[in-house]
Amino acid sequence: MKRTKFIACIILIALSGLQWNKPVKPSPKYVLVLHGGAGTIVKKNMTDAAEQKYREALTEALQSGYKLLQDGGSGLDAVVAAIKVMEDSPLFNAGKGAVFTNNGKNELDASIMDGATRAAGAVAGVTTIKNPITGARAVMEKSGHVMLSGQGADDFAKAQGLEIVDPSYFYTEGRWKALQRLLKKDSAKTELDHDEKKTSFVPASPNNDDKFGTVGAVALDKNGNLAAGTSTGGMTNKKYGRVGDSPVIGAGTYANQQVAVSCTGWGEFYIRTVAAYDVAAQMEYSKLSVEKATRQVIEKIGKLGGNGGMVALDKNGKMAMPFNTEGMFRAAITEDGNVSVWFYKD
Repeated sequence: MKRTKFIACIILIALSGLQWNKPVKPSPKYVLVLHGGAGTIVKKNMTDAAEQKYREALTEALQSGYKLLQDGGSGLDAVVAAIKVMEDSPLFNAGKGAVFTNNGKNELDASIMDGATRAAGAVAGVTTIKNPITGARAVMEKSGHVMLSGQGADDFAKAQGLEIVDPSYFYTEGRWKALQRLLKKDSAKTELDHDEKKTSFVPASPNNDDKFGTVGAVALDKNGNLAAGTSTGGMTNKKYGRVGDSPVIGAGTYANQQVAVSCTGWGEFYIRTVAAYDVAAQMEYSKLSVEKATRQVIEKIGKLGGNGGMVALDKNGKMAMPFNTEGMFRAAITEDGNVSVWFYKD
């Protein structure tokens, strides 16, 4: 009897050991992560048809970049391919869907960065480059500079053989109506301030979702190199040649050998916090995970009064996509091709 009990105990211990040593399923390795803007994105305000359009556009962008990665292409190639798809869609505030400035123009910004070399390029306030992200890459690879702006950037892009369009290409009825709504609000506020004899200037808060929709992508290629890119039309009703964080390396875009980051939101706060670089710094100096680092940076932005989000991807394929708004258009694809698209808060 004692021998039987002893054997039974041995068997139980062995079985327990097998359970303890059961291999843990590894977390998915992401190779491409996108955002399409943050704001008041809630289910009750989204029709099924609109949701489907955004889902299809984000999926197309993912698959465009993923195909290049699968074929051995660089992270830079994947970032440009994915962002071009979103720039060509009127759904997002970038390229074709860019918002209007106060004086009724479309002024676009974009940037890109290679994590392996830290080479970077950006364009700001351009009006004729069909895909500003290609302009940013051309600046990085062919200009000897990091940022070109305005007419100079447009002229450079044309000289490099990039696709140039008439500024009217960027006109969309929805974005034009959004500008008219804000101009009307500005006019009413100006009259009120005049009546109250207020003379101080306070920049408008971009809580209105007509101001959001910046797109971005971060990628990890088969060589282990990271890249990041961001493209935007800026803020509806922006004035005085305003430039936000999207073309500012370290604010709206950053990549090194550890992490790649692309941001979306109220740009002034991302510039003031050097948001994209801050993620990399938190990971390098405080040894934080990509998830903890991005969340801390978004919390900093929120405490200052800013709103928005970001996507990030580290060298191991771990991704993060925190935001402090009601929602953020975001999507990701793993190395085995599994696509995920999200709109709302969990």
